[in-house]
Amino acid sequence: DLINHSAFSGAYVDAREVGDWLFKTGGEEVILYADRGYRKMEQVYISYGPKSNADLLLLYGFALERNPFNSVDVTVSIKPRTKADVSEDDDASDADIDPLAEEKIAFVEGAGRKTIVDFPCYADRYPTEMIEYLRLMQMTPEDTRGRPLPDFDYSRTISAANEAAALSSVVDAVKRQLSKYPTTEEEDAIVIKDKGLFRLLNYKQRMAIRHRRNEKRLLKRTIAALEKQIRRKGLDTEDLQRAGGSTLGEVLPGDEKLGGKQRTALEDRLEKMGLPVDLR
Repeated sequence: DLINHSAFSGAYVDAREVGDWLFKTGGEEVILYADRGYRKMEQVYISYGPKSNADLLLLYGFALERNPFNSVDVTVSIKPRTKADVSEDDDASDADIDPLAEEKIAFVEGAGRKTIVDFPCYADRYPTEMIEYLRLMQMTPEDTRGRPLPDFDYSRTISAANEAAALSSVVDAVKRQLSKYPTTEEEDAIVIKDKGLFRLLNYKQRMAIRHRRNEKRLLKRTIAALEKQIRRKGLDTEDLQRAGGSTLGEVLPGDEKLGGKQRTALEDRLEKMGLPVDLR
């Protein structure tokens, strides 16, 4: 509580022993290094670190309206169903079996991941690791055509159908996260607007309600951005193509602006051999 927090501050505090590098006097001092020039009586802030509002509220008892590090953890739980899983489920049939289930589980475990993973979603982005994870989980025999899963590059679009399934999985996961809140965003807004009722709550309760509403806003923006991305890439149609065993990836509409470029067979082979891909 010595200095207040700002996510945009570059100032920092350093505690050390008094003296030079050779002789220490035994005393200690705390030095505040400013990130810019400050006017007289102007408050100096430091950053408590890239923490979300949930972390700030839990650790320090406050949340920020403008926090570039604010995020909401979204649980992605897609467990490939093996024959053993289906046999234990009386309501399941052989059609529910994922032919690539055991290979997917081995691949994920080899990468140090699990079939249930929490990923942070931010106001303006979501982690690429989440999409890469879901591209793997949404692979089908029509994508692989007998090729092993490690042959594919999950940092690139595998196929239109695979990409549509991966992005739709994120939308479903975010909607499921929204459904876990005991109230809606509109209900929280009503409580906040009722100033008489809102004043009856203590400080932490008021901060918690504001934080809860902001989390819902963030998740709704994530859904809107994903649905826009699905439409922009033309993935909201039926009969989308699968990879058909090709490991070259696919460039979807709009990817060209982001520097997307379909890999050639030579580039694919060179990369697998560990050789430079750019021959220029």
